[in-house]
Amino acid sequence: MGQDIDDLPKNAANFTALTPLWFLDRAALAHPDKTSLLHGSLRYTWRDTYSRCRRLASSLSKHSIGLGSTVAVIAPNVPALYEAHFGIPMAGAVLNAVNIRLNASTIGFLLGHSLAAVVMVDQEYFGLAEEALKIWAEKSRSFKPPLLIVIGDKNCDPSGLKYALGRGAIEYEKFLEAGDPEFAWKPPEDEWQSISLGYTSGTTASPKGVVLHHRGAYIMAMSNPIIWEMNDRPVYLWTLPMFHCNGWCFPWTLAAICATSICLRQVKAKEIYSAIAKYGVTHFCAAPVVLNSIVNAPPEETILPLPRTVHVMTAGAAPPPSVLLSMTEKGFRVTHTYGLSETYGPSTVCVWKPEWDSLPPVTQARLNARQGVRYVGLECVDVVDPKTMQPVPADGTTVGEIVFRGNIVMKGYLKNPKANEEAFANGWYHSGDLAVKHQDGYIEIKDRAKDIIISGGENISSVEVENALYLHPAIFEVSVVARPDERWGESPCAFVTLKPNVDKSDEQRLEKDIITFCKSKLPAYWIPKSVIFGPLPKTATGKIQKHLLRAKAKEMGPVRNSKL
Repeated sequence: MGQDIDDLPKNAANFTALTPLWFLDRAALAHPDKTSLLHGSLRYTWRDTYSRCRRLASSLSKHSIGLGSTVAVIAPNVPALYEAHFGIPMAGAVLNAVNIRLNASTIGFLLGHSLAAVVMVDQEYFGLAEEALKIWAEKSRSFKPPLLIVIGDKNCDPSGLKYALGRGAIEYEKFLEAGDPEFAWKPPEDEWQSISLGYTSGTTASPKGVVLHHRGAYIMAMSNPIIWEMNDRPVYLWTLPMFHCNGWCFPWTLAAICATSICLRQVKAKEIYSAIAKYGVTHFCAAPVVLNSIVNAPPEETILPLPRTVHVMTAGAAPPPSVLLSMTEKGFRVTHTYGLSETYGPSTVCVWKPEWDSLPPVTQARLNARQGVRYVGLECVDVVDPKTMQPVPADGTTVGEIVFRGNIVMKGYLKNPKANEEAFANGWYHSGDLAVKHQDGYIEIKDRAKDIIISGGENISSVEVENALYLHPAIFEVSVVARPDERWGESPCAFVTLKPNVDKSDEQRLEKDIITFCKSKLPAYWIPKSVIFGPLPKTATGKIQKHLLRAKAKEMGPVRNSKL
């Protein structure tokens, strides 16, 4: 091996572990009086936020919570959860932001699996936490009750807080008061040290604990504003849950750029439009399911035209081009990204090209629906043949698996060596997402490996069938899965939620109309052979649970004498 031009060593003056925690220290120094966070009548400055986070770290340290400890937070997008992203790792501990939409049994599993030493819970979800702790205690032989802290919120019924305090929980504000606002927190000595733990909700039954490190959080937090061109005093609306992959690392990003956060307990189209008008919102992130609710909101809940261009970052599922087009028509500028919990959130972006400006809006939406190219902070992403690990040709048709390699790939799954061995096989992180690579190098997801429909030996992309169905004027949401078929083995089955204003009295007529519509959009063998109406089951992060729909389709039995 070759040798560098020098033998100069690292030392304390020229090398320190990367961590996003220093962003908060700088924000309080550079803009101490600037608004950091708004929540109802609450207003905090960056000086306030830094002081509160140091108090949190100090109080945790007084309870011997530090390196090797996990602190679980069960809360919606409230100030305490934002503060937890700094205060908990400032104490040396690991943050586990728990999905509030999970049931008690699942939360009990997460708390036990991570051995949570502290549980911070919003007053509205205290009953859920109590039930989860009971389940954990019943299933564990060595259960040690965690320190229980309740987060009060003046926007909620005070009886919830009163009940929690009566059950022996410590009030969050009292817990902070016991801490030192000048606490001398220490950054991690090793940037590989864990900063957060998040459990995949995914679309399967068993959650896995994704462990992220300080280095990756720093790099992703710095990549976000570059990718999104965030400048000129951004006002960020918390529509994306902070419990979803640490809010795609935006808690740390917003401190780095000294932006203002607007908290939302509940995410509804009416509240989003209201916040845009009231607070001057310039940016928000949201899954496609939220975008769909925005574009289909009734006129009385919208504020159009928008008072300014509002930038939207979307990820979490492949967005239908029709939804992207509708968002653009309403004045939103959508940046389409793609990633996973295992890659700190979005790790590819469909970079907009100037030459697209002159294209028809429908073509623009189709191009912007692709997953694009790697993030600034990611070293490698490719689409490969999973058997040979060779890159697929950039022809837009050859399907392979999306794989990742770089500094914003997780450390691994907590206490799950088998899953880690599979995920990191051949020196790449395997996403399980199937995609093609276009001539311009942009990747485009075609399906999850388990969601491909094989009909008569031919592969059918459920995503492409769904994109066609979203063009139907009566369809609000749709998911396509394989249903057993006597003749073809499998055929597409569409589960459809209709828009609120659609007459639902004659489902047979609607089914026929939808199938006829598809005949003008899709190859004959891609057309759904059955259409089922009703609400779609979703994970706690809004992803449609296709495994439940596949099970339902299987229970329905095979399609009889299906013809193409």
